[in-house]
Amino acid sequence: MKNHITTKWLGEMRFESTNPSGHNLFIDAGEENGGKGEGYRPKALMLSGLAGCSGLDVASLIKKMKLEVDDFKIEIEANLTEEHPKIYDKVIMAFHFYGSNLSEKKLQKAVDLSVEKYCGVMEMFRQFADLSIETYYHNK
Repeated sequence: MKNHITTKWLGEMRFESTNPSGHNLFIDAGEENGGKGEGYRPKALMLSGLAGCSGLDVASLIKKMKLEVDDFKIEIEANLTEEHPKIYDKVIMAFHFYGSNLSEKKLQKAVDLSVEKYCGVMEMFRQFADLSIETYYHNK
């Protein structure tokens, strides 16, 4: 399977990028780099891709396992190297689950399945970054 995207320059530091889903997104540099901050930053977009990939896995597993979860979010902190090309060398990914009847064991299994088996973006990140995964349960 191939993905095809087209990223078109809109002038200055702004681009519009197509997506196979049909939803386009804008990419722009911050003002400190000659842009206007009117779009996503490319490296941060990679982190959103990582969170989205794993999040979709976990959401699917929550449904399949019929787990009671009121809400969940993924927070990522990533360290960027100092030298060019600047890359992420350390990434901490924290899953936060909220609910009054959380099955911690099953939720951890869902996270583990995504991290170890299903999430292709996670596997790509493993090629260049040290990944740490944390799971937090917030029982109401």
